[in-house]
Amino acid sequence: MASGIGLLFPGQGSQSVGMGRALYDAQPLVRKTYEEAGTILGYDVAALCFNGPAERLNLTEYTQPALLTASIAALRLLEPLGLRPLAVAGHSLGEYSALVAAGGVTFSAAVSLVQKRGQYMAEAVSPGTGLVAAILGLSGEAVREACREASERGMVAPANFNCPGQVVIAGEKAAVERAIELVKARGCRKAIPLPVSVPVHTPLMQKAADRLAADVAVTAFSDLEVPLVNNVDAKPLRRLTEVRDSLVRQLPSPVLWEGSVRAMWEMGVRTFIEVGPGTVLTGLVKRIVPEAMTLNVQDPKSLEATLKTLNMNR
Repeated sequence: MASGIGLLFPGQGSQSVGMGRALYDAQPLVRKTYEEAGTILGYDVAALCFNGPAERLNLTEYTQPALLTASIAALRLLEPLGLRPLAVAGHSLGEYSALVAAGGVTFSAAVSLVQKRGQYMAEAVSPGTGLVAAILGLSGEAVREACREASERGMVAPANFNCPGQVVIAGEKAAVERAIELVKARGCRKAIPLPVSVPVHTPLMQKAADRLAADVAVTAFSDLEVPLVNNVDAKPLRRLTEVRDSLVRQLPSPVLWEGSVRAMWEMGVRTFIEVGPGTVLTGLVKRIVPEAMTLNVQDPKSLEATLKTLNMNR
């Protein structure tokens, strides 16, 4: 088996119409996962993932359960291998997929919880008033300074520290637009608005976090079978009390993704497998620890390549 495996799970921004379809068509186990989600949510999750429309799939209350379902469907195809990862992590919403993988919560409980999470996030900020943008080519500190300066126009803050030279900012539209002007003046390479419908991981999400706390408190979590490196501290967690606290703090706090990947590397992870739609996290890992081996599972071709690599390294 490839040495020191870590599993990574994507978050919002990795969704696209058609995601998961090839695995669904090829694997009966995958179909069961989508059916299970549909029964809990009360709508056809497979139809939303495969046919859209994109406008609906990109609404956070739909994006979150859809991505979780697609990720867990892919994970279930790896489970027969008996992989025992050293650690798991997920980007924002992906932390819930990672918790399922770590044995901390059932898939059905996670789907129900992220539907509420998405709803609370959507309701915390009026539609069209928020903006999220990726800032490329500037240090985290330079981006922080630009956000501080732009905050005279409203709330704006770093939301994700993704990798060296990539920080996502979020907040109120006018303030984010001002921050974009300021980072460009400071020499940023690019500023890209993202298809995320709410300014997550900023203090604007405190109201949503307070509502989520009540649901997290009554959801059945267990201590984890493998450590979860969390977003909010970039530290490994095992205890269910720590997990509950971490999930609530996560919403109004920035995602420390670069720190999380480095923490997994220090724990001995050398092979990172991105499980679920897209290869966003694979790209970030390559920027953070270029010497790591990266694999992904999102369709039959990538599944086959990953299984082949893992078997070769047994």
